Amino acid sequence: MTTNIPRPEHPFPQMVRDNWMNLNGTWDFEFDFGVSGLERGFGSRTDFKDKITVPFCPESVLSGIGYTDFIPAVWYHRTFSLTEENLQGRVLIHFGAVDYDCRVFVNGKEAGHHKGGYVSFVFDITSLVHAGENDLTVYAQDDTRSPLQPIGKQSDRYASYACSYTRTTGIWQTVWLEFTPASYVKAVQYYPNISEGTLTIKAQVEGEGVLTASASYEGKDCGSASAANSCGNVFLTLPLKELHLWEPGAGRLYDLTLSFGEDHVNSYFGMREVKLDGYRFLINGKSVFQRLVLDQGFYPDGIYTAPSDEALQNDIRLSMAAGFNGARLHQKVFEPRFLYHCDRMGYLTWGEMANWGFDISSYTSYEAFIPEWMQAIERDFNHPSIIGWCPFNETWDYEGRRQIDNLLALTYHLTKQYDTTRPCIDTSGNFHVITDIYDVHDYEQDPAVFAASYEPFKNGTGPFRDGHGDRQHYTEGLPMFVSEYGGIKWAMDASDEKAWGYGNGPKTEEEFVARYKGLTEALLSNPKMFGFCYTQLTDVEQEQNGIYTYDRKEKVDVKLFHDINVQKAAIED
Repeated sequence: MTTNIPRPEHPFPQMVRDNWMNLNGTWDFEFDFGVSGLERGFGSRTDFKDKITVPFCPESVLSGIGYTDFIPAVWYHRTFSLTEENLQGRVLIHFGAVDYDCRVFVNGKEAGHHKGGYVSFVFDITSLVHAGENDLTVYAQDDTRSPLQPIGKQSDRYASYACSYTRTTGIWQTVWLEFTPASYVKAVQYYPNISEGTLTIKAQVEGEGVLTASASYEGKDCGSASAANSCGNVFLTLPLKELHLWEPGAGRLYDLTLSFGEDHVNSYFGMREVKLDGYRFLINGKSVFQRLVLDQGFYPDGIYTAPSDEALQNDIRLSMAAGFNGARLHQKVFEPRFLYHCDRMGYLTWGEMANWGFDISSYTSYEAFIPEWMQAIERDFNHPSIIGWCPFNETWDYEGRRQIDNLLALTYHLTKQYDTTRPCIDTSGNFHVITDIYDVHDYEQDPAVFAASYEPFKNGTGPFRDGHGDRQHYTEGLPMFVSEYGGIKWAMDASDEKAWGYGNGPKTEEEFVARYKGLTEALLSNPKMFGFCYTQLTDVEQEQNGIYTYDRKEKVDVKLFHDINVQKAAIED
């Protein structure tokens, strides 16, 4: 692959074929403020008047546009050339993510339609392409003020405010072509079994044939297995000659090659199991304290899109340097490339959906939410770094109307039905309906008051105190952690009146660190807490409560935070 295009690396490291084409770079572009382009036949146009750099959204600096007002709809166009060899099998077009309602046209004909701003999708365009130059046109409609559309932390006002930031419209992850044989592997799921030292593989395939899986570890053969296709599904169990466990801080990964006829896919997996045991969260049978940090996944120049693969890796390194061993991937479905680096580096993550922005009291809203959430779980199922799911965050009522509890319960049950290997938190913070783990958000800034509120729970002398006790009730014995706390406002420029954070900002660095220490040690010392999640890794625009600034600079010597965070927790082995 050439590297003179942005984000040239393969976007799906768990499904890599040699024969693919990255379509990032310069595209033709045009705003559609009247949302009339479909009526005007823009799907067959090739003369859009502007230029944009894909995969960066038009709101971003890196796109070359930087338009930050509301954008109701956009159009993209580019050409790509195919050879006769490219046409011997199937031609697939992949989109990492497009926000929000997307239609794709190839040579003037519609190839497919996808709704959802955070997950990946693919269309088979074999019948629409030919040897030589082909036209690709993409339409995206986006209404961040609609109660039917999840927007996460994208601002529903003209400007960013509080914990809502610059919007993202249209293409914001890599677009690529993939060329497969007529018979090929469509999708896989991996089920590690540590006690037996095996990996069970469930594969969806197109066509007839025998699937062969071959594993290796650091170049050494670790076993293989084969099974024939049966009605589009293949199940096989691969015994491993050597067992290497994936653990926090040690991302031990096996390489895996899948062969199905002429189709060859390079993948990887990790041998890791999670289990809840009373108050403890076990990873490979060991109680591990989760020292998490809230990661919003925003970048000053790319907004939702990291400027480079190195930037993705750097965020993990920065977090680990501060003594965190993982993150809540907050109000955004992160790209698979980031999850790949989490897998490699042994970095724990919680997968979350962007639920803010849609009407939690409406059945109609769920028609948009649930399919996209299930697509996210399906896409990211194989990442060993993901140790739990959380479809909702802070499900407050909507304009005075109560959330529909049974629909939150339905989402929980669907999640558990699809993935039996991980715990699920129904809604982080409030209001819990049915959950494997009880978590709360607590932004009390006084360390003494913060610690005192959990003391009866810690010592067994009283019930757990919950600020939302009128709507939810802790069940004794349920695993527990404080999944948002701190958020200490620390603006590097004390005169910045727009800076936002929780509580009154400390006046000195020493006061900042002391507050962090007091809050954090109250949780580390609690034998009934399996983890915490500090708000947050970096500042994001006006929200200045990060360990680092928005441009990833240290605010305070991070070794101070590291030394606090890595103290042995009361609950861990």
